[in-house]
Amino acid sequence: MKECLLYKKSGDYLDCATCNHRCRIAPYKRGLCGVRENQRGKLYSLIYGRIIAENIDPIEKKPLYHFLPGTFSLSIASVGCNFRCQWCQNWDISQCTKGNIDRGEFTNTMGVEMEPEQVVEHALAAKTPSISYTYTEPTIFLEFAYDTMKLAQQASLKNIWVSNGYMTTETLDLITPYLDAINVDLKGFKEENYLKYSGAKLKPVLDNIREIYKRKIHIEVTTLIIPGVNDDEKQLKNIARFLAGISKNIPWHISRFFPTYKMTDVPITAIETLKHAEKLGKKAGLKYIHLGNI
Repeated sequence: MKECLLYKKSGDYLDCATCNHRCRIAPYKRGLCGVRENQRGKLYSLIYGRIIAENIDPIEKKPLYHFLPGTFSLSIASVGCNFRCQWCQNWDISQCTKGNIDRGEFTNTMGVEMEPEQVVEHALAAKTPSISYTYTEPTIFLEFAYDTMKLAQQASLKNIWVSNGYMTTETLDLITPYLDAINVDLKGFKEENYLKYSGAKLKPVLDNIREIYKRKIHIEVTTLIIPGVNDDEKQLKNIARFLAGISKNIPWHISRFFPTYKMTDVPITAIETLKHAEKLGKKAGLKYIHLGNI
């Protein structure tokens, strides 16, 4: 365990400032992510140094098509997530900390023990020019990611986040000096759908996309198009217009949905739907649109 970087005391409660849920955590309870616990008036990360996944991936898998193209990236993750997306493809590691928040059944023994120095050593040994914090949400393993990112920068490695974009301004301030590129998953453009399917709000994600671009961090955006959730013309048009309103140079990855997790009864996205979204993106002025999972 390690004490969390961003929180404040409020009586016996602790106010976490890591993501935009801003959980108010009672003594010996955990936040919505299930991996931050109030212990005797201090907030601790239960997953520091516990790596559940480590792989070498093509950077295009993140997906990033306009940052170090053609290279590989050492990818790491810890368990847990601050969202509960019903279509999550990595649900076995992202959602395993949920439902046990009050009972305290989740322990910090999942994954392999690893120090930040080891992650950097692995990247250097594999000769990958970057480290990606991915698979689950890097915001929830902020402390480990932050320590690793600082060492990676010293070793001339680039740092990449694949994120749902729900970090607080405090978290963004912390990582900005070390973050080189990010792919943000924009899951739609309807507030009620964000709440219904992911348990989060839309506005913080939109605000962060704007802010990340403003900070001159390389950003690409992915939308997984899911039938009946975000495949209607209004949402797709609004996403395209939103991105183009920030910069027509932001790459937009439009991905095809395949049934998984709690949405096994939803059909595969029609390729025609992706092509229609591509047309809407081009009409909005976006220069770089990439179709995925086809």
